[in-house]
Amino acid sequence: MNREYHNWYSPRLERNMEMLVFGHAGAKVLSFPTREGRFFEYESLRLVGSLEHKLEAGQIQLFCVEGLAYEIFYNRWLHPADRIRRYLTYEQYLLHEVLPFMNTKNNHPCTIAHGCSLGAYYAANFAFRHPELFSKLCAFSGRYDLTLEIESFHNLFDGYYDDQIYFNTPSHYLPNLNDETKLRALRLLEVVLVVGKEDPFLENNQQLSRILWDKGVWNALHEWDGRAHQGHYWRKMAPLYI
Repeated sequence: MNREYHNWYSPRLERNMEMLVFGHAGAKVLSFPTREGRFFEYESLRLVGSLEHKLEAGQIQLFCVEGLAYEIFYNRWLHPADRIRRYLTYEQYLLHEVLPFMNTKNNHPCTIAHGCSLGAYYAANFAFRHPELFSKLCAFSGRYDLTLEIESFHNLFDGYYDDQIYFNTPSHYLPNLNDETKLRALRLLEVVLVVGKEDPFLENNQQLSRILWDKGVWNALHEWDGRAHQGHYWRKMAPLYI
């Protein structure tokens, strides 16, 4: 199986950014790591192995990026307003560096946004904000409102709220989205949400699914037994839904 390591200096983020690419052809899958993970997490959790048959067959090609969670949402040294600004800079990196790189490597018309846990938020928010760039969203065990406080999960903005946080919280901005051009693009997006029945963010997933249906956006919400919030489960989900 083809495996490539890439590393370049991002002028937007002002740091080196690393990436792993798996596979040689097929639909392009932009894959985001969990909070604790890095660009190699998908490989270390053996998720790449769970998709080996699809990768070898040229059905999909994985592009595994850094998430910078501890420079963005989990950077307690930054004011919350600066956290969301850093996230928006990261989004510019994705838009103007990562996606063009992916398109240079592979001209397949289908691009999939994918992630697990916090990576599911990254994938979902990016796809919902730029639906014209994607054909599918595949999000596992996601949290789509970073202001929620549930169990040990705290509000990642420490109670601070502004327009930028609103426009990057899918369960906040999607109910009020009335831009017909954006809605048409969203309605062409295949949305797959997967979450455990005991996951603390099950209700947030159900809410997001209802919001999407209310906007005429087809989506499939798959609820798995248990918490289903670890690599063991994601390895089973990946070949089924990606």
